Amino acid sequence: MRRNLEVLVSALEKDPMKLASGMNLECDALIVNQGSRDSGYEYENENRLKIRVIESSERGIGRSRNLALDKADSKIVLFADDDIVYSKGYADSILKAFSSDPSADIIMFNVDVCEERRTYHIDRTIRVHKWSVGRYPCYAAAARLESIRKPGIRFSELFGGGAKYSSGEDNLFFMDCLRAGLVIKGVPVKIGKEVPRKSTWFNGFNEKFFRDRGVLYSFLYGKCSAVWALRFVIAKRKSYEKSVKPSDAYRWMKEGIAEGKGLLISSGRKDIL
Repeated sequence: MRRNLEVLVSALEKDPMKLASGMNLECDALIVNQGSRDSGYEYENENRLKIRVIESSERGIGRSRNLALDKADSKIVLFADDDIVYSKGYADSILKAFSSDPSADIIMFNVDVCEERRTYHIDRTIRVHKWSVGRYPCYAAAARLESIRKPGIRFSELFGGGAKYSSGEDNLFFMDCLRAGLVIKGVPVKIGKEVPRKSTWFNGFNEKFFRDRGVLYSFLYGKCSAVWALRFVIAKRKSYEKSVKPSDAYRWMKEGIAEGKGLLISSGRKDIL
């Protein structure tokens, strides 16, 4: 049964075998490790789980996740970062959630993180919609692989660690899933925890942060992006106002929104605007 579930791990300059042994895996895994070489291998761990490793010299979390999606071979895939440790029984819990709800294409689960990084907590079964999808990180999600592949949904390579714009590739991916008609649910089931570490992309609430956020919001919210930018500036004010004026933060976000709209028009995505 657990062969129907595969963990897709996006890693950066890790020892894949050490990484796999520390994640408490209960199902097969595919590790895309971005480093200095291009190669691949497969092995069976001490619990007789199949661990596939792809070493890639390319950079970017979007590229890493897309490569994993291309090579995945199970019915259900669980997205993971290289700082996630899974709880005992997580595999069975995920498979049970999907078997209990055939309508769900993607299911969000609880993953413990430090309080300052916490953006969501699921305390009852919910339907995730376009106005709440921005709260959920990729490592909280499992998906039916065919549901993702059939409409050809991909992770943006413009956003996230290693890309031009610093974050948001997971939020945009889920939004594209909703636009394609996929059903996203959330269940009050904990599957693991995040091991605290320094962020690979966040360097403070500076001009680049707000500009990048504005570009992302244009892709996520289209005509409503300026309203959502204002909401963000107000909601996060206590976090940044000692170093940045709210008026500057909003101005930078609006400039980012304008840049994002230009990118959407040039790429033929006027449907979002």
